[in-house]
Amino acid sequence: MASKGAGMSFSRKSYRLTSDAEKSRVTGIVQEKLLSDYLYRVFSSPDRGPPAAISSILSLPRKPLNFHNLPEHVDQLLQVDSEDGESQGQVEGRLGPSTVVLDHTGGFEGLLLVDDDLLGVIGHSNFGTIRSTTCVYKGKWVYEVLISSQGLMQIGWCTINCRFNQEEGVGDTHNSYAYDGNRVRKWNVTTTNYGKAWAAGDIVSCLIDLDDGTLSFCLNGVSLGTAFENLSRGLGMAYFPAISLSFKESVAFNFGSRPLRYPVAGFRPLQDPPFADLVRAQKLLGCFQAVLSVELDPVEGRLVETDCSEWQLRGQPTVLLTLAHIFQHFAPLLRKVYLVEAVLMGFLLGIVEKGTPEQAQSVVHQILDLLWLFMEDYEVQDCLKQLMMSLLRLYRFSPIVPDLGLQIHYLRLTMSILRHEKSRKFLLSNVLFDMLRSVVFFYIKSPLRVEEAGLKELIPTTWWPHRSSREDRDGREAQEEETAEERQRRRAYERGCQRLKKRIEVVEELQVQILKLLLDNKDDNGGEASRYIFLTKFRKFLQENASGRGNTPVLCPPEYMVCFLHRLVSALRFYWDEYRASNPRASFSEEAYIPPQIFYNGKVDYFDLQRLGGLLSHLRKTLKDDLASKANIVIDPLELQAATMDDLDEDDEPAPAAAQRPIQALAIGGALPLPRPGWLSSPTLGRANRFLSTAAVSLMTPRRLLSTMEKVKVRSLNVEQRTREDIEGSHWNEGLLLGRPPEEPEQPLTENSLLEVLDGTVMMYNLSVHQQLGKMVGVSDDVSEYAMALRDTEDKLRRCPKRRKDILAELTKSQKVFSEKLDHLSRRLAWVHATVYSQEKMLDIYWLLRVCLRTIEHGDRTGSLFAFMPEFYLSVAINSYSALKNYFGPVHSMEELPGYEETLTRLAAILAKHFADPRIVGTDIRDSLMQALASYVCYPHSLRAVERIPEEQRIAMVRNLLAPYEQRPWAQTNWILVRLWRGCGFGYRYTRLPHLLKTKPEDANLPSLQKPCPSTLLQQHMADLLRQGSDVAPSFLNSVLNQLNWAFSEFIGMIQEIQQAAERLERNFVDSRQLKVCATCFDLSVSLLRVLEMTITLVPEIFLDWSRPTSEMLLRRLAQLLNQVLNRVTAERNLFDRVVTLRLPGLESVDHYPILVAVTGILVRLLVHGPASETEQATSVLLADPCFQLRSICYLLGQPEPLAPGTASPAPDRKRFSLQSYTDYISAEELAQVEQMLAHLTAASAQAAAASLPTNEEDLCPICYAHPISAVFQPCGHKSCKACINQHLMNNKDCFFCKATIVSVEDWDKAANTSATSSAT
Repeated sequence: MASKGAGMSFSRKSYRLTSDAEKSRVTGIVQEKLLSDYLYRVFSSPDRGPPAAISSILSLPRKPLNFHNLPEHVDQLLQVDSEDGESQGQVEGRLGPSTVVLDHTGGFEGLLLVDDDLLGVIGHSNFGTIRSTTCVYKGKWVYEVLISSQGLMQIGWCTINCRFNQEEGVGDTHNSYAYDGNRVRKWNVTTTNYGKAWAAGDIVSCLIDLDDGTLSFCLNGVSLGTAFENLSRGLGMAYFPAISLSFKESVAFNFGSRPLRYPVAGFRPLQDPPFADLVRAQKLLGCFQAVLSVELDPVEGRLVETDCSEWQLRGQPTVLLTLAHIFQHFAPLLRKVYLVEAVLMGFLLGIVEKGTPEQAQSVVHQILDLLWLFMEDYEVQDCLKQLMMSLLRLYRFSPIVPDLGLQIHYLRLTMSILRHEKSRKFLLSNVLFDMLRSVVFFYIKSPLRVEEAGLKELIPTTWWPHRSSREDRDGREAQEEETAEERQRRRAYERGCQRLKKRIEVVEELQVQILKLLLDNKDDNGGEASRYIFLTKFRKFLQENASGRGNTPVLCPPEYMVCFLHRLVSALRFYWDEYRASNPRASFSEEAYIPPQIFYNGKVDYFDLQRLGGLLSHLRKTLKDDLASKANIVIDPLELQAATMDDLDEDDEPAPAAAQRPIQALAIGGALPLPRPGWLSSPTLGRANRFLSTAAVSLMTPRRLLSTMEKVKVRSLNVEQRTREDIEGSHWNEGLLLGRPPEEPEQPLTENSLLEVLDGTVMMYNLSVHQQLGKMVGVSDDVSEYAMALRDTEDKLRRCPKRRKDILAELTKSQKVFSEKLDHLSRRLAWVHATVYSQEKMLDIYWLLRVCLRTIEHGDRTGSLFAFMPEFYLSVAINSYSALKNYFGPVHSMEELPGYEETLTRLAAILAKHFADPRIVGTDIRDSLMQALASYVCYPHSLRAVERIPEEQRIAMVRNLLAPYEQRPWAQTNWILVRLWRGCGFGYRYTRLPHLLKTKPEDANLPSLQKPCPSTLLQQHMADLLRQGSDVAPSFLNSVLNQLNWAFSEFIGMIQEIQQAAERLERNFVDSRQLKVCATCFDLSVSLLRVLEMTITLVPEIFLDWSRPTSEMLLRRLAQLLNQVLNRVTAERNLFDRVVTLRLPGLESVDHYPILVAVTGILVRLLVHGPASETEQATSVLLADPCFQLRSICYLLGQPEPLAPGTASPAPDRKRFSLQSYTDYISAEELAQVEQMLAHLTAASAQAAAASLPTNEEDLCPICYAHPISAVFQPCGHKSCKACINQHLMNNKDCFFCKATIVSVEDWDKAANTSATSSAT
């Protein structure tokens, strides 16, 4: 085969011939005898066994061998005896094609997704079944199944007559047999216990012996014993490999197309291996190894044995010609997956295992040089594809051993291959992201079987926290309670965790080194640098995982994303700081952020991800003038037109035919040869991207520097069309930084390509990393639950009488079970902490948080262009802070992070400014900002951060909180105001409601369960704003009163329905959603009352200073609502009472205390505090309301209503509610104020009753019938009381009666009006 010289590491100058004296030393041309000895040494006869010593070879009589007769010798060497060759036709005992795959044409039931290679399958229906294309009727046979997910599956054998459906699968019918490792059972119509549980990554070997009629299974090479005997055999009985699997479960079969991982002696794989090719490949590999282990010494005329790890290719013609003869036969064989995995993989792994990393890399690099030199490009490419696929499978599914040796060897080999420049670029361009998903190499899987992973030996002593709960004991108290024995166990456990962490760090460092190779941008000799290939593939990878439109989404598992993100951050920061070292004007990675122009210049593709201001097409049209004035960018009019057309037909446009076919097939049901959402072996297809793939913007070929005022017309480029210049820029092109706003500094941050990697890293965190971080906390929660159960069991053991041996035995058994489970979980928790929640991982997340904060701050300075920023930057800022606060403790505390206080303050400033930012239009992101701010003010350290932001920003935040509640999500706003007040209100110093203290909260870390931490500073801002703005207080309080009226009315209506359902004789259930909504309405009512209490405490003049035009109206509305609430809640044996007594799940928060103390706090402030004149005004308004009942006020202190003279008091039949029962929550001073209020109202009520005169019904307001007519509307002349018309005019300007527009309202007095009429008459 002709050599092409591609990728050679030696110089062609070594081929020149020199003088005869130097010829042998320089060129490597050797004498005939030495050449013959060398060729015989390399191409030794196979019947001689292993290569003999050189001296013995030289002494054997033989025909001289040279390059003329070498081909004949090689052909003879590679001959394979006919009886040793593989069978090409039918084999006795087997029927079907020689290449065994899954029968996707007719041998299936249900809906399944099948890989392109027809060996992998994923369930897409309830219980789908599929069998292979080949069956067996005689002999001993085996196939392997790689378990990708550990859910419900039944794997085994069936006959062609077995009929399956969505409920019955393999093993549920006669003549079908299955093993189920999920339920640890075997199935053949009936089921019994068998084997042991499998886990993802396990390999199940299915063995059938049709000579003895038995069937058995192995798990990871360990026999589980005979499962079935006396199989039906004879005429018409043949067995197919088959599987039934439930929805989203996936496996991969190996019938023999690849070497079996665990071959069983005496059993034959269903698909015969390419035996003749295997023999030839092994012989040729032996010849190749001989070349590496023997050197020619032309000067001495002898052969010299060397170590393969020290071999160097020096360009000797003899060696090159010898290798050419080897690869002439070896090259076609290296394209076959079986031979690559069986021959080449083992050889390369041997090199890695035997030599040092440097030696292994050198030898592998030279071997790859030889492959590219002596093989055609397509042959090398096929070989590399199969090699990387095999490496991927081996790495992902190899068992976890204590030293992680297997994973380390596979990663070292991967790194050695990727160090070869030409191979790396080919793999990046065609394999790593297109076929394999290279992120698998950056994942460290968690061992599900602690024993097999060797964690018992690594962490012999286990430990878990001994504490009751987080809410009532802090870390210091827990530390004080720790005994000497517990302290010793904890320290031993921590030492074991450190040993585990150090071993894991070795793997992580190798993964980072691999990523550094992929991010290399200095290997641009003769082509594009690796980093720019990586960027293109990485962006498509993100796009594929960001959206599921079109074909079935192929999503990267979140646990893979977590590991990939951390390795990517490490490699990114390495190159960032390396660039800073050579460019002092650049920034350090600690100061990294994404410049805002990247979001609007179209250089980076954000697919269909939402922007803060809405769709990209909409923003380009509405903000095109701002782009031109601030960034000197003019969008190509053709793109604007295309965007408009895309917006018009986006909803109506049919999906591409390629995307429709899978959906049509899914509707019918069947086995679909689609790209699978699993991560085993098959290629995966990215979805087609339409308009929003504006991945790059190119200049309209300017050839000179642009002036600051010159506009740049831009158009979009496809992501594959970008060049290095499009990304990094040039002297006339800023690349990714095109369109720099004046607020941004001119000096570069770093290389533009690294900015795009950073942007993708932030997007990756948003896609699934945060979700996975929260999921892994479940292991820690399990430890806490089992620790509590163990502690309770030990307490019962201590209290149990010794005479009750039966109880003692059960408790001892439970104690043992809990202890064993805790041992397992504590070791698994150590693994999780080392791989997910270590200090280094916490610093990575913290770095991303600070990157997002700086990015948001810089984007905010651009004004309207801030709307172009993708929403996920705000989401990542919020979620990463939440992860740092909630997921990494208690092992690591966020307070220990550098710059912690400053970061909290910057995040507080962002939340305070942007939760009501009009530039942000997305409902979801606005809700997230509001919820984050609500959570922020619940914790003392973060609330203090809010107080540290500039005063102007604090006042703006409070002003936005006081905006009218209509037309916006007001509930979260109200919660924020309540949390600023909590701890200052009447009886409002509790963490949990009194009646819930005996129940365990679902999560003690919830913001609502934190200790009160009011902010007097923000309260003062609120008071100042309500005093200063003439319209702020009326509009705000009007909306609060409206919402209170709505929330409490809804609550009363719902509890009526609940009570009616509970009283029915027939059994019925109340919808849990209805109960949840009911409880939410109650909580909202309480929080709105607390906001009113805060307002009237801070700014009482809003209600009591009647010189203000709206004060009287607001006070009357407030009194009306307070009386309604009191009457509904305090009536004897009323609806509220009965529902509270039911204690329904979901209505735990509904009780008398929270709502009555809130009402009491308002009344006390109105009637007890303040000057006498204001108290009298409030009293008169309260008593004037027709709904006022003194009985409701008496109810607060558990007193019955004062009786009329001569009336006997009723006998008490139950315990009454009384604020005096809550002395732990209500102070003596507050109780005294309530008693003072009751005495005042009792006296005032009696006085008002004596002084009241009967009123003519015609003089009462026709709206409320509670107050006399006191206002007349102009111009229509209709009348009502002032309270009704003032309240109505807050929301509507039309007359109650005639719907005419009210121009003015005038006072109306009947007597004065009557006398005026008489005078006129």
